[in-house]
Amino acid sequence: MHDVPLWLWLVFAAAVLVSLAVDLLAHRQAHVIGFREAAAWSGVWVGLAVLFGAVVFVVVGADAGVEYTTAWLLEKSLSVDNLFVFALIFGYFQVPRAYQHRVLFLGVLGALVFRALFLAAGVAVVNRFTAVLFVFAALLFYSAYKILREEDDSFDPRNSLAVRMLRKFVPVREEYAGTRFFVREAGRLVATPLLAVVAAIEAADLVFAVDSVPAVLAVSSDTFIVYSSNAFAILGLRALYFMLAGLLDRFHYLSKGLAFILAFIGLKLVLQAAHKTISTSVPEIPSLVSLAVIVVVLAVSVVLSILRPPPDSGAHGGAPPAPGTAPPAG
Repeated sequence: MHDVPLWLWLVFAAAVLVSLAVDLLAHRQAHVIGFREAAAWSGVWVGLAVLFGAVVFVVVGADAGVEYTTAWLLEKSLSVDNLFVFALIFGYFQVPRAYQHRVLFLGVLGALVFRALFLAAGVAVVNRFTAVLFVFAALLFYSAYKILREEDDSFDPRNSLAVRMLRKFVPVREEYAGTRFFVREAGRLVATPLLAVVAAIEAADLVFAVDSVPAVLAVSSDTFIVYSSNAFAILGLRALYFMLAGLLDRFHYLSKGLAFILAFIGLKLVLQAAHKTISTSVPEIPSLVSLAVIVVVLAVSVVLSILRPPPDSGAHGGAPPAPGTAPPAG
């Protein structure tokens, strides 16, 4: 555990709140977000994350800085799979492109809350029961196996528990009503499809947390490091989606790279757990080595994707639909 001063926690909280407020004000009018706007915002979020990492490096120490950077980059790379699911959900519900940012904004708010709960629980469990790291490693190995077998795209918006529960307790109309989540019909309050989309997005994030939380805990068991890195990665997720929407199928080797990264992090967890529970003679993989591996694997995956374009069938069972244009499933 690192000695993180209280004022740095306050700076982090202020940075997140101000970032959310600025983003909300900048997108208060629903509009289609193009590539240039998304790229500019993505640069802002990456710059903010890097700047905060520099602060962590200076204030908390070099080890903490490396752990933060590794965890942030790991979470950023794992979020690529989230983008495919976002495209799937938006296509299924035929979400107009102008409304998609608001949905993702609320999705980010939910993700920040749920990740805080999951990571806090994960840190507490790991610190008390180190052997649980073997279980986390098994989850990561299994996830890597599913990706290699192309079984990772199993999220189905139609069968999402969150969406089914919403429809059970709240009537949902068929048509959108701008960016509104509720409207009155015949004197009763009914939900618009936009609320169902938010429920599906939140459910998808809970599914991805199964991979994300164990992976980041392999890098650090410090609450400040794991949550701040996750938060800054999540903040940039919307801009990354709009920047890469329609291009995701071109980076078809990224899924293989993510599988390798998950397997590598799983190995790191096994060695870490064995070092703490079996024998201190078992070597551990330093965070700096993990950072180097993640950077190299991502770079090689992107370069290979560019040099070897995907076949017409695309990766992940075909190219994801352009946001808001695919016909609804079923």
